[in-house]
Amino acid sequence: MSSSVEKRESSIGYHVGLFGTVLVLLWIGIYKFTPTEAKLIEPLVVNHFAMGWLYDVLSVEAVSSIIGAVEIIVAIGLIVGLKSPKVSFYSGIAAAFIFLSTLSFLITTPNVWKVSDGILVTNFFLVKDILFLAVSISVIERSWFRLKHS
Repeated sequence: MSSSVEKRESSIGYHVGLFGTVLVLLWIGIYKFTPTEAKLIEPLVVNHFAMGWLYDVLSVEAVSSIIGAVEIIVAIGLIVGLKSPKVSFYSGIAAAFIFLSTLSFLITTPNVWKVSDGILVTNFFLVKDILFLAVSISVIERSWFRLKHS
C-alpha cells in the first residue's frame, strides 16, 4: 500500500475525532452561556480545588460564561490548527487541559460516585471526556510531528 493511501486511511479516524471534539466544545461552550448550564456546573466547579475560588469573585453565570468562552476559543483553535501546526499544538494542549479538568470532577465532586444494583457508577457525561482527552493528545502528537518536520 502506498504511503499516501495509508496516510489518508489513518487520517479518517483522526478527523472524525477532531471534528467530534470541536462540535462538543462549541455546543457545550455555547450552552455555558445559559442560566441552566451555569447552575448545572456550579456543584462541579464550587467543589474543585483549583476553580472553586472563582465564585468568590464572580457570579455563577460569569464563571460559566468564562468557561464557555474558553471552550469556544479552543474549538476554533482546533479548526484553525488544521492549517497551522503551531495553533494545533497549543489548542491540543488547551483541549487536554479542559478534559483533564472535567475528569478531575470525578474526584473533587462529592457524591458523584454511587452504587447502583451492586455496580459503582458515576455521572457518565464526565467519563466520556476520556475519549476527548485521547483526541486532544492525538492533536498534540500530530501537530508536534508536523512542527518538527516542516
